[in-house]
Amino acid sequence: MMEIKEQIIDYIRKNRVSTTEVADCLGKSGVLENVLPINAKHFAVGEIQYLYAIEDSNWSVHELLAQDPCEDKVVLIDAMDVHGRAVIGDIVSKYILLYLGNKAIVCTGKMRDAHYLIKENYPIWCTGVSPVGCFNTPVNASKFEQEIKKRRDFYQGAIAVCDDSGVVVIPKEQINESFLKKLHAIEEQEDIWYDCIDRLKWTTFKTICLKDYLKNND
Repeated sequence: MMEIKEQIIDYIRKNRVSTTEVADCLGKSGVLENVLPINAKHFAVGEIQYLYAIEDSNWSVHELLAQDPCEDKVVLIDAMDVHGRAVIGDIVSKYILLYLGNKAIVCTGKMRDAHYLIKENYPIWCTGVSPVGCFNTPVNASKFEQEIKKRRDFYQGAIAVCDDSGVVVIPKEQINESFLKKLHAIEEQEDIWYDCIDRLKWTTFKTICLKDYLKNND
């Protein structure tokens, strides 16, 4: 039998549960602010592999990928200290997605080589694009150690859901049977709401606010 994390990922994938619905299950939270897709109509869900970039360099991204190559993950690159520089571009994206075989790239900073990323229609979410990239120079991670640990502890092993609306992260403490039940419930609720609007021709006020479908109409 699948572990609960796999069950949640499988349910979201098979039912194409949107980031909107997942955020609702998280109490209207979980979004990565300002992170949006480069290319439309992609959907990805998976366990997060956490990487980071500091000191205006992407050295740590290359190093971490070499030390612990991952596959079938959503690779999250945390732009912690790069001052608006693009973290990676076409070569690293191709390596992560095609050669390593991961589901998507999520970057809390910018990307470059936008023309190539668009042409290849890669599943990438980021805060924007820029032709000015990071340097390929060694970094001193010791002064960021506490912040890196805090962020890695939060993101590594969490679940990312990505679609046209952005990216929502399901924290590890929410990856349980209770959350899976919430996903089932919200999918059922969406079906009911659409039935009330489309078939019964109810108002959205009667359906969503008053929830008249819960009343005994006998």
